[in-house]
Amino acid sequence: VQLQASGGGLVQAGGSLRLSCAASGSTFRTYTVGWFRQAPGKEREFVAAIRSDRAASYRESVKGRFTISRDNVKNTVYLQMNSLKPEDTAVYYCAAAQGIIITTMKDLARYRYWGQGTQVTVSS
Repeated sequence: VQLQASGGGLVQAGGSLRLSCAASGSTFRTYTVGWFRQAPGKEREFVAAIRSDRAASYRESVKGRFTISRDNVKNTVYLQMNSLKPEDTAVYYCAAAQGIIITTMKDLARYRYWGQGTQVTVSS
């Protein structure tokens, strides 16, 4: 599976962005796809993930602001980010794997395939 992340940019605090993760492969619908982010000098951290059954999990700090969804016809997973804050600034990565259970969706070590990052910058 090859992943291509896009949609990042510069936005003011309170603004919105929608990230896209486009994937190759006919079995994409069977994969769990996650979004992770990494700010300068910090470790990569979990943001949100969605399983093939559309069960979703979110980082506590983005609940109510971010929404993850998937379109299996387009082989794409989206991350709608609203009410953005300066602390959301980071490089955002999408990743995919099969066989992830709900309790391990936040574990980046479970994800086998990674896309390149897309920069999100939120100005105050």
